[in-house]
Amino acid sequence: MNPRHVLILGGTGEARRLAETLVQEGELRVTLSLAGRTASPLMQAGDVRRGGFGGAEGLARYIRKNGIGILLDATHPFAARISENAARAAKRAAVPLVSLERPPWHAVEGDHWIEAGNTAEAAKLLGEEPRTVFLAIGRQELAPFAARPQHSYIVRSVDPVEPAAAPANARFIHERGPFDEAAERALLENNGVEIVVAKNSGGDATYGKIAAARSLGLPIVMVRRPRPPASGAVATVEEAMERIRHLACLPAERGE
Repeated sequence: MNPRHVLILGGTGEARRLAETLVQEGELRVTLSLAGRTASPLMQAGDVRRGGFGGAEGLARYIRKNGIGILLDATHPFAARISENAARAAKRAAVPLVSLERPPWHAVEGDHWIEAGNTAEAAKLLGEEPRTVFLAIGRQELAPFAARPQHSYIVRSVDPVEPAAAPANARFIHERGPFDEAAERALLENNGVEIVVAKNSGGDATYGKIAAARSLGLPIVMVRRPRPPASGAVATVEEAMERIRHLACLPAERGE
């Protein structure tokens, strides 16, 4: 294995920043893997591959075949399956795993959160009375809301939603973040939104809807994130960089 060849499991802003920084420094070889769920991802730095690996064993084979020395999981906090496979593959291939876990949001004064364990529970928590709902959960988990047709839905996603997965009485907005509080407040007010459904993904890029709901006094059904499989995760890009540099036997700071 080459300790200076890093495989980044990406799809997040943090992964993109890490790849860009490592490529610019020029001391490590960087391969960035995208799951392929977004049809038109942003430009990425380094060698980029798209698509799955075929589970943990497939990822372990890829690591061994390509001489990967460090595996970095910088996927979305709700990409639980990928993170589980990363943890198992790192053990099978005997390479160190660095997990970047973005800190979750926490309710503050003025927030009205109703916590849900998953999107199916979130759909039930909307109640029977018809409401206008802003679904800020992407396009992968809309099926539970299709079973609650009494509500009107505003669905935002980067890519178009497949008709079969779309809930009835839904309007679709195709946009890519970040979204600030002012824009989110306008969206909620202009569409008469009465309740928001969100995943607790954390980070600044999509916090605008949380702040906007608070300012308007709207409740949020907040889906709890799955528990990460790896322990000892880092919380910031800077911490991830420090861990990678240590594992690759590089100076703690460039130029040291």
